[in-house]
Amino acid sequence: MSEFTFRLVTPQRLLFEGPASYVSAPGSEGYLGILAHHAPLITALSPGKLEVRDPGGALSVYAVSGGFLEVSANRASVLADAAERVTEIDRARAAAAFERAQARLGANGERIEEFDRDRAERALARARNRLALGDSTKRE
Repeated sequence: MSEFTFRLVTPQRLLFEGPASYVSAPGSEGYLGILAHHAPLITALSPGKLEVRDPGGALSVYAVSGGFLEVSANRASVLADAAERVTEIDRARAAAAFERAQARLGANGERIEEFDRDRAERALARARNRLALGDSTKRE
């Protein structure tokens, strides 16, 4: 099977660098599948599941909270705002973040500034993604 070089980077660390045969990423307009020799592409990412299949068939799954995907010259790179292996998700921490974001969104009836609302909605989406992906590892 053909392969390409894939990198997954956050501002804090390099999570993956190596050969891949397939990558599925949560693009801003829906999920994208990347194979070897994919056409050049740059796109924004939404919170979601990023899957990387290596040439041997092993699958690595990550929770990403947004960022960018670039594909060119048989290489693909994700610069994620935040990312972690789904097996490393701290469910209690994600649940606490989810509850904080919901509270900020005015669950108690308070009016919040638009900037804070946007920020809270993004935090809620990140927490919801982490909880969903963390739960999916328990079912597999």
